Amino acid sequence: MDGTYGPGYRLVIDQLGREHGISSVPWRESLRRLEAEGWVDIVPNVGALVKTFDTDTWKRTIRLLARLEGLATALSAEKLTAEDLEHARALNRNMREALSDFDTARFGALNRQFHEFLCSRSEDERLEGLVDAEWTRMDIIRRSAFWYAPGRAVASIAEHDALLDLIESGADAEAIETAAKQHEINTLEAVLAHDAAQAAQNATV
Repeated sequence: MDGTYGPGYRLVIDQLGREHGISSVPWRESLRRLEAEGWVDIVPNVGALVKTFDTDTWKRTIRLLARLEGLATALSAEKLTAEDLEHARALNRNMREALSDFDTARFGALNRQFHEFLCSRSEDERLEGLVDAEWTRMDIIRRSAFWYAPGRAVASIAEHDALLDLIESGADAEAIETAAKQHEINTLEAVLAHDAAQAAQNATV
């Protein structure tokens, strides 16, 4: 799940066993579990393939992440210390620097760190695990396709600052959950709006 095997890659049990020094039986069990979790497609007469994600999968993933992250951030908020909030602001400043340097890989990594850090005081390991799993899914989806919305990265940084201000002000959990959830939905809406505009422009050419 670290991206070693990209979307569409055929997972051959014997080869995996040789590469990792693990017998075929655990691999078969692992592939069945990965299929159940939506990471792998097992195709008759072909074998196991790393799942290829489409636009609908991306939309479903970001909507689910919005709900999970909204709840986790709300649960964490009252437990975040002044030092925690300063650490989050430092991550956001580093994101701004990465954007200025056109370093998209660093920007993406810092963005995930920022979001997962704000969820990290929820005291709900299962919830935090679900957030982490959906972020991993998002990272893999981004490797298989590219979704873009002009200006969204700049807006995202500003929304991070606004969310931190909200937490620092002692806002109630419902307001924080709504803001954190909407932040993810804003990305979805920006990308869909950009795609629609591009499609309309192409239709007139």
